[in-house]
This record gives sequence, C-alpha cells and structure tokens, in this order.
Amino acid sequence: MKLASLKHGRDGRLVVVSNDLAWYADAGHLCATLQAALDDWDRVAPALELLATDLEHQAIPRERFHEHDAAAPLPRAYQWADGSAYVNHVALVRQARAAEMPDSFWHDPLMYQGGSDGFLAPRDPIPLADESWGCDLEGEVVVVTGDVPLGASREEALAAIRLVGLTNDVSLRNLIPGELAKGFGFFQSKPASAFSPVFVTPDALGDWWRDGKLHRRLMVDLNGQPFGRADAGEDMTFDFGTLVAHAAKTRRLGAGTIVGSGTVSNRDADGGPGRPVAEGGVGYSCIAEIRTIETIRDGKPATPFLKAGDTVRIWCEDDRHHPIFGVIEQVVGE
Repeated sequence: MKLASLKHGRDGRLVVVSNDLAWYADAGHLCATLQAALDDWDRVAPALELLATDLEHQAIPRERFHEHDAAAPLPRAYQWADGSAYVNHVALVRQARAAEMPDSFWHDPLMYQGGSDGFLAPRDPIPLADESWGCDLEGEVVVVTGDVPLGASREEALAAIRLVGLTNDVSLRNLIPGELAKGFGFFQSKPASAFSPVFVTPDALGDWWRDGKLHRRLMVDLNGQPFGRADAGEDMTFDFGTLVAHAAKTRRLGAGTIVGSGTVSNRDADGGPGRPVAEGGVGYSCIAEIRTIETIRDGKPATPFLKAGDTVRIWCEDDRHHPIFGVIEQVVGE
C-alpha cells in the first residue's frame, strides 16, 4: 500500500496511491490525515488496504496523482530522529579532518533529534539565504513507526515500522563545525528536510525490504547528471530495527515517529572509498562525501556545495525502472 498527503492545511489530506503512482483515491472517509491513521493503525490500516485494492481494480472513483500536488506524507511530525547507519560515511568524514574514529561508532549508533514542525514537500525549493553556509543534499531512507514501547527490542522495533520512504535531509555543512564545537548538537545547520511523495508499507516492498533494510539503489542526480547510485541495503552497519530500538532505549516513541538512516554510503568494490559514477563507481548520496574523498586524495576539496539554481533529484526504482516512492526533485532557491 502506498500513502500520500495532498497539500491541504497544515497536515495534508490523506490519499491512497496506486502502485504505478498514476492514480489516487481519497481516504478522507476513513481518516483525514496520515497522522490520524498512524494513531489508530490497527483499525484503519485494513480499511486503507481494501481501498488500495479497489483502486488497483478501478472499482472506485479515482483521480490522477500529480507529485507536484503532494505535501510531505507527514507535513509535520511529533518526532524526527536521524541516525548514521552507514558508518563508512562517518569514517570518511572523520578521516578527512584527521579525527580519530572511536571504535564505539561501529557498535553504538549515532543519532540526533531534528526539527519536525514543518517538512518540505517533494517538489518544494530548498531555501538558501546564504551560499557560504555550504548547502548539501543528503539522500536517505526513512521509516515511520507506530507506538514503540520504552526499552523495545530490535524485533519489537521492527514490528512497529509502518511505512518506508526517502528523504533529502538538507545540511548546511559550513555551520556544522561551529555548532558541534559548542557540544550541544545540530540546530541551525539542519534546516527542513524534504520527503518522497509517497510512503510505502513494508509488505508492499516484498523482498526489497528484509532484515530491516531497503535493498534498492538510491538514485541521486545533481543538475541532471548521475551523482549517486549506492545500494541502500549494502554497508548499512545498523538496520532500522536497531536504530528504532536505540531511539526507544530511554523513552517511548509515539506513533508517527520518523527515523532516518543517515546518508546512504557504499564502499568501492576493493573496500576503499567509493568512486564517482562517471568513473564506474556507485557515487555518493551527499556532496560532503566526495569532498572528503577529494581532500584525502588531493589535499583539498574540488566539488562545490549547492548554489542557487542547482537541481537535486532523489528516487528509488523498481525492476522496471519506475520510481517506487515517487521522486524528490528540488531546485535550490533564495
């Protein structure tokens, strides 16, 4: 089942979307918003599944689904916690600045709590007031949970995952060092993230969702050119069950909590840093990673951060090369 929120008020209007993303059926008679559905999932989800089946069989009224009309599936959420499951990415960034990598990073996930009071729609521009802030894209996989009990096990956490999607978790890289130096975490350096047009139930992903990981390539284009083709199921040190359980170690998680994977990152086939797509590698899911590799290799970065007018495109494909979650496509604006 694929769910989306059309732009309407603060929390959108819940719709069920066809598997090919061409059509939608209004779900307002069942639940007004996605958050309301998540709050009452055990009761509402079966009815939404029946609506999705009727939509596929063209047994009910339907309308064309246009991704430009979609808000983020959850336009605002009670919680947005972003992990760093691809430790390869963390290791590279720390290597570039000659910082030691603590061994605990391989066993204890990194996670921060981001702003969740307002997310960008998948086709909204990326606001950027000052290019000197070092604006970067970050292609990630996300999950949305139901209620997760305090101290949940990995298995309990996996069972609580209701939906899977994608995000562009925008970062302002040149603001990060100063904030981290204060010892109190991110705030100004992590503006609003954008999410894929639809979120998908794990069962609808079939074999692509297993062991708490999405086993598909995360496609990233920058200004119309292939930038990243990393496999989200590879080199993921911490699966989503582990990430959600980590978040629930000292608190219960409310329905509608969004948990991110962190930047998807693959090693090269020889075990070293990834290579650009143009050189036969799988590329990168953020600009910081290629700048890191350039610094390690050449002593300084060469690839610039985003500037006004740049276009970012993020999606995953099925076996027929059709988008699974729709497409995040954003132009950097002022």
